[in-house]
Amino acid sequence: MTSRITDCLNRLNHEQVWIRGSENENAIGNLVLHLCGNVSQWIGTGVGGWPDERVRDREFAARAEAGPPVLADRLQGVMTEAISIIENVATERLTEKITLQGYTVTILEAIYHVVEHFSYHAGQIIFATKQLKAEDLDFYGHLSATAHAETTP
Repeated sequence: MTSRITDCLNRLNHEQVWIRGSENENAIGNLVLHLCGNVSQWIGTGVGGWPDERVRDREFAARAEAGPPVLADRLQGVMTEAISIIENVATERLTEKITLQGYTVTILEAIYHVVEHFSYHAGQIIFATKQLKAEDLDFYGHLSATAHAETTP
């Protein structure tokens, strides 16, 4: 999903990344900042033991701050760190309880939360990019019609 978000960011200009239909909507830039904050808190803090320095409200209050390349780099950096933490979690720690944002969960539940949360917002970013660009992003171009020519009974 990170590569698809990066692809979306690479297709958009600064204004498109920060456009919002109303104050009740989030811009793509806010969603990327939010994903960085969420992954850093749940994986970095919760699993990796980092200090919790997240200020969630800032993720949504941001307006036209970083451009697409900066957002893509920030997201990639956070994900690289998170992947490293997850790869090094000892199996016996997966049932260890941690508390984040007032929720007490196991480390495995925290990891699954991040996967679900990331996928949810990635879908929003992809949808918004399709609307802004009015084009097929061709994420599934490799699945040609001939590869799926069989019919469902």
